[in-house]
Amino acid sequence: MLRKLLVFVSFVIVFTSCVKSPTEINCTPNNTGVPTAAEIASLQAYLTSKSITATQDPGGFFYIIVAPGTGVNPTLTSKVTVKYTGTLENGTVFDQNSTGTTFTLSGLILGWQRGLPLIKKGGSITLFLPPSLGYGCSSSGAIPPGSNTIFTIDLVDVQ
Repeated sequence: MLRKLLVFVSFVIVFTSCVKSPTEINCTPNNTGVPTAAEIASLQAYLTSKSITATQDPGGFFYIIVAPGTGVNPTLTSKVTVKYTGTLENGTVFDQNSTGTTFTLSGLILGWQRGLPLIKKGGSITLFLPPSLGYGCSSSGAIPPGSNTIFTIDLVDVQ
């Protein structure tokens, strides 16, 4: 019995030592939907290092409207059809759709919920999102915890 307990305790110690805490990955959990000053500064530093001129939204993300589009702006209850590419700051593509896919806007990450209404049907936008408006301190597929993410989005349709 003691041997089983020691094996179990050893397993728990080894397993938990492999899991990084938010402070080890330099990410502070922020579920408020309001980016921290550090997140905004990180995005600003990236944009400056790449000589990218983007508009800062009061909601804490940056964007470039490539084409404003015409017609209606999406709302949270809209179904949006989009073509998009999601990348990390190092250029790694973590997700993309070039044929068009449809989502309800309210079901998407906060950065999309706040950024897509800046354009109309037929418009294009590039969003630079801090972790608190993207995937936070959790990894999501190829997205490391605490990552800034960049999306180029074509808003094909709004319903």
